[in-house]
Amino acid sequence: MRPTRPADRALSRPRRRLPAALAALAALLAVGAGVLVDLATPAPRPADAPADAFSAERAYQNVKVIAARPHVAGSAANDQVREHIVGVLRGLGLETEVQDTVAPEAGQLSGAAGGATLARVRNVVARLPGTDPTGRVFLVAHYDSVQSGPGGNDDAAGTSTILEVARALAAGPRPRNDVVLVLTDAEEACLCGAAGFAADHPLAADGGVVLNLEARGSTGPVIMFETSRNNAKLVEAFGRAAPHPVGTSFAVEIYRALPNDTDFTAFLDQRFVGLNSAYIDGGAVYHTPLNVPAAMNRGSLQMHGDNALGLAREFGRTDLRDLGSDHDDTYFPVPGGLVRYPGWLTLPLALAALLAVGALGWLLRRRGRATAGRLVAGAGLALVPVVAAPLGAWLLWTAVTTVRPGYAELLDPYRPVWYRLAVVALAAAILFTWYALTRRWAGPAALAFGGLVWLALFGVLLAVLVPGGAYLTTLPALAGALAGLAALATRRDGPWPVVAVTLAGAVAVVILLPTVVLLFPALGMGMGGVAALFAVLLGLAALPVVDLLHPQAGGQRGLGALRARRLGALPAGGAALTAVVLAGVGLAVDRFDAAHPVPTHLMYALDAGTGTARWLSHEDDPQPWTDGYVDGTVSVADDFPGLGDGELRAGPAQAANLPAPKLETLSDTRSGDQRVLRVRVLPQRPVRLLTLHVDTSTAEVRSATVAGRDVPVKARDGRWGFGVVFHAPPPEGVEVTLTLLPKAGQVSLRAMDASDGLRGLPGFRARPADVGVVGSHSSEMLAVARTYPL
Repeated sequence: MRPTRPADRALSRPRRRLPAALAALAALLAVGAGVLVDLATPAPRPADAPADAFSAERAYQNVKVIAARPHVAGSAANDQVREHIVGVLRGLGLETEVQDTVAPEAGQLSGAAGGATLARVRNVVARLPGTDPTGRVFLVAHYDSVQSGPGGNDDAAGTSTILEVARALAAGPRPRNDVVLVLTDAEEACLCGAAGFAADHPLAADGGVVLNLEARGSTGPVIMFETSRNNAKLVEAFGRAAPHPVGTSFAVEIYRALPNDTDFTAFLDQRFVGLNSAYIDGGAVYHTPLNVPAAMNRGSLQMHGDNALGLAREFGRTDLRDLGSDHDDTYFPVPGGLVRYPGWLTLPLALAALLAVGALGWLLRRRGRATAGRLVAGAGLALVPVVAAPLGAWLLWTAVTTVRPGYAELLDPYRPVWYRLAVVALAAAILFTWYALTRRWAGPAALAFGGLVWLALFGVLLAVLVPGGAYLTTLPALAGALAGLAALATRRDGPWPVVAVTLAGAVAVVILLPTVVLLFPALGMGMGGVAALFAVLLGLAALPVVDLLHPQAGGQRGLGALRARRLGALPAGGAALTAVVLAGVGLAVDRFDAAHPVPTHLMYALDAGTGTARWLSHEDDPQPWTDGYVDGTVSVADDFPGLGDGELRAGPAQAANLPAPKLETLSDTRSGDQRVLRVRVLPQRPVRLLTLHVDTSTAEVRSATVAGRDVPVKARDGRWGFGVVFHAPPPEGVEVTLTLLPKAGQVSLRAMDASDGLRGLPGFRARPADVGVVGSHSSEMLAVARTYPL
C-alpha cells in the first residue's frame, strides 16, 4: 500500500480545528450528562407528601419493621413480619387473607440439592375490588429474607413499596380492575410461595397482569429488566405510565437466556403477563448481614414506588382484554422517555444500516477519501480495539483481585465506581492508542468506515440471535453512515460535516452510554469486559469526533509529522494514566474493614450416625479466617446429599451433641413387586429445611408424595439417586410416601436437616470485626444427617 496521501483525510476538515473539536466534545458531554441525569434516582418524598402520592419516607417506616432482623421462611421472625403486613393491609380496609399451603418450587435454580423441592408457605393476599373489572392486576413482592441477612432491600423494599402503593390506591378513587396484592413467602428458598399462589389460589385462576418488585443491591435506578413474551402493549403502557421508565429490550433478552429466576418466573409458568423490575447497584450487601434498612438508597425506593403506583393505576383503568400482541417491542431509555418500535423492524433496520455503511464506503472511494485497500484495512484494523478492550478489562480486574483476593466472593466491590471508571478509561486508552498508531497509515476516513462496518455487522448478528439488543449497534451504525454521507455532500472545511458527525456521536451516546452504565452493576466487575466492549463500540461510533482531537491528517513532513504524532498520543497517554490512577484510588479507598468486611463462607456438617463432623466452605481460595477451618477439597455427595454434589473445601471438626431428624415409619406395605413406604421426617430441633434421599442401589423409586403432593421422580447420579428437599417444615414434620421397587432386603434412606448459626459449636471461633459473611443461601448452615435402613 502506498503512503497516505494528503487527500486521504477525515470526513471533515474544519478551518478552525481546535474550536470545532471543543464544540463537538462539549455537545457530546452535554448529551452524556443528560443521559446520566435521566438515570439518576428521584429525591425521596417526605412523610407529609399528598395522600395519593408515593412517599419513600412513609414506605421506609415499614422497611424498618420488616428488615429488623433475618426472617427466613418458617421462622418466628418471619411470622412477626407477616403479622405486621396483615395488620397494615387490614388497617387500610382491604380484604386480606393468609394462604397457608405446601407448594413446589418454581424455576430451575432451587433444586441444587438434587431433589424435588417444596416448602410450607404462608402468602399474604389482599384485594382492592374494581368497579367494573376486565381482569386483575397483581402487585407481587416477597416478604421473607435469606438466613444470612435481614433483607432490607431484598425484598423489604418491594414489600414496603406495595404497602405504600396500597395506601395511595385506597386513598383515591377505586380502579376499574381488581388490584390484588401478593406478598409471597419462601422466595429465597425456592420461589415456592409464588408458585403456590399462581397455581392454586382462586384469585389467580384467570391470570392477569403481574408487576413484580425486586432488589438485588442497595441503590441505583429501578430497571424493568424482564417481561412476558409478546410484550408490545405492556411496554407501551410502561413507557406511558411509569414516571421513570428505565428499561431495555436488551436486558430482557439477556435475562431470558440466563439461569436466573424470581417470583415472576412462577407467574410466567402459569401464563400470566407482566413486568419485572428491580434496582441492582450496590450488590456488595446482597444477601449479607449488611443488607439493613440503613443501607437503602431511599431515592431507589421512591423510584420503585413512583413506577409501581403509576403502572398500578394504568393497568387498573385499562381494558386488560386488549393487552394481547403478536410480537415483542425493541425499546430503550432516552432522556425524558422511552423509545420503542416493533420487533419485526429489527432485521430490516440492521440490513438498512449495513447497506448505508456500504454506500458510505463506495462514496468514500469515489470521492478519493480512501482507496478500496484502505477501506478493507480500516475494517480489519477496527477489530483490534473490539478484542483488546474486553481483554484489557479482564487483565485489569485480575490484577486488582490478585492484590485484593476478597473481591472474588463479592458480586461487586463495596465502592465500585472507581474501578468502573478505570475500565472505561482503559477502554478509551486502548481506542486512542489504536487510533494514534493507525490513523496516519490507514487514514481517518477508512478507520471511521471500519468502525461502522463492525457496528453494522454486529447489528445484523444481534438481529438474528438477540433481536432485542440489535438497536445497540444498528442505530449508531445507521446514524454514523448517514452522517458520513451528509458530510460528503457538503464542503469539507465548512461547519456542516462537524455538525453531522457530532449528531451521529450524540445518537451513539444516548444509546450506548446507558448500556455501559447499567452493565457494570448487572454483571459485576468480574465481567467488566462486557461494559468495556460497549464503551469501545461507543468510541468507534464517535470516531470522526475523536479525530478532531488530532492534527489534520496527511501532508506533514519532518518535524511537523513528529509533532503531529506527539499530539495524537496525548489522548491515549492521558486515558492510560487516568486508568492507572483510578484503579489505584479504588484500591486505596475500598479497603476491607469493620464496616466493609471481607466475605467468608463456612458450614458445619455432622453425621449423627458415625459421630463425625466437618467444616465446609465454598471458597475456592479460602480467606485466612476460613483457612483455619478447612484444608483439602472433598465431595460430600455421599454423606450429605442435601448439600448438592459439588466439591467443597473441608476440614475436621469436633462432633456436637445434636440430634438428627427422626424417621418414623407410618406404614410399610407391598403391592405385587412394589413396596410402599409411608414415613414421617420429624425435626428434633428448630430447622429451616429437611431432606430425605433414597439409596437407589437398594431400591428404585417409582413414585413419591410429599405432604400430600405428588412430586416428580428425577434420577440423579451417585448413591442417593432420588431426594426430597422441604423448606420451612412444620414442627410436626413432613410425611413422605414412596413407592419402591426393592433391589435389596433393606432400603436405605438418608435424612438431613439444617439450621442457621455456628455460634456455640465446639471449635468455632467468632469472626474478627473485619471478617464478614458472604451472601449465600448456605452461609452459616449447620446440617445434621443420619442413614436409616428400613
